Amino acid sequence: MPDRIILPGSTIGILGGGQLGRMTAIEGRKMGYRIACLDPSPNCPCGQVADDQIVAGLNDVAAAIRLAERSDVLIYEFENIDARLVEELEKNYYLPQKSHILAVAQNRILEKQQLCKAGFPVAPFLIVRNTEELKRGVAQIGYPCVLKTSEGGYDGKGQLVLEQPQDFMKAAELVKTENIMWVLEKKISFTQEISVIVGRGEKGEMAVYPVSENIHRENILHMTVVPARISPQTESMAVEIARGIARFFQVVGVLAVEFFVTPQGLLVNEIAPRPHNSGHYTLDACFTSQFEQLIRAVCGLPLGSTQLLTPAVMINILGSNLPKILEKMSYFSGDVKIHLYGKRGNPAPKRKMGHLLFKTDCPAQIDEIIKNFVMSGCIS
Repeated sequence: MPDRIILPGSTIGILGGGQLGRMTAIEGRKMGYRIACLDPSPNCPCGQVADDQIVAGLNDVAAAIRLAERSDVLIYEFENIDARLVEELEKNYYLPQKSHILAVAQNRILEKQQLCKAGFPVAPFLIVRNTEELKRGVAQIGYPCVLKTSEGGYDGKGQLVLEQPQDFMKAAELVKTENIMWVLEKKISFTQEISVIVGRGEKGEMAVYPVSENIHRENILHMTVVPARISPQTESMAVEIARGIARFFQVVGVLAVEFFVTPQGLLVNEIAPRPHNSGHYTLDACFTSQFEQLIRAVCGLPLGSTQLLTPAVMINILGSNLPKILEKMSYFSGDVKIHLYGKRGNPAPKRKMGHLLFKTDCPAQIDEIIKNFVMSGCIS
């Protein structure tokens, strides 16, 4: 039995108020929990469905302590929470996700070093602090390669691809003007991108979700297909590595592991110690969603079944797609579900506003589903 069980009726405090917090809050309320959140934006996506919201910055220590005082258990919804703040909170309050893996996931250098140390496969990389190290790094790794900020950046932000020597000067200018550390890594020629989400409890018990196949456009996740169209051997290896990483970092909650599939084998791209965009399909296609699993894990409840109930395709709704999707919504079949995140204001074209879930009878239908949806004009 877990040392601590947080039963329904208790309050879950969420650090962050975006869509991941919103979907976690909805699942928590279905189970009978009260929800409080901390976010600087009034009426944020999570705040709209929570019992209580503290409107303050995510680095506001006093506000975070107020949230902790109102909560029986604390969680963070994404990586933009200061790991030092989480470290302070876990000294006096129950925050089972812990700060260590958050700090690792926030820093690409730490992440790659830790994964390498544990023997997990990653792309060749070097640390870059100045233009001289950049020059030596490019000579060692070769073209094409990718220069990434060590901290911050998501959906392709904070990255520059160097395809050929002519790109070096632009990269050198970035390194010269930004007084930060960088990661230079080999650009991987992959056949597919996949991800595995693992739920893990305090006693080390694990529940693994079906491997999903991810398709990106302009570095933003566009589509997730489940089950992934990969060989049984690749599936087995991905699950084994993901379980190993969750065990290595002593995860409590959920962990997403992103992989490149290459002819030579799997490479770990990134890890995320929280619900992941590629796992949104679990809301409608699995017996237990990734969001409910997070709650079960941190509250000391038995992990839920991750059984896939139906093959499915998840497509992100960006700001540029939203008007057309709403216009066409009355024509959708009964095998399509829509989730909108309650984001206010005029959406930026590439901002994630929601997602669609397509139920399929078999994975072979996927291409036909996407073809029909593209022809309808909802996505390009």
